[in-house]
Amino acid sequence: MLDSQDLKSVVTDRMPFGKYQGRLIADLPEDYLLWFAKKGFPSSRLGHLMQLMLVIRENGLEGLLDPLRGSRRA
Repeated sequence: MLDSQDLKSVVTDRMPFGKYQGRLIADLPEDYLLWFAKKGFPSSRLGHLMQLMLVIRENGLEGLLDPLRGSRRA
């Protein structure tokens, strides 16, 4: 189930490990998310957010995050 906190989290939470450590979940490359989709997402909140970001990308919905990114910079 999607809630507004999930959308906020993809623009504030950072990848805690790996090649893209420190990068915002919203800024992870699609090919990296697809790799996790094949191998298995972490069974944690991080995995949930990564799956959500992949769905957003695959459906061209990145614009939904723009207002949240703006509020993060304010």
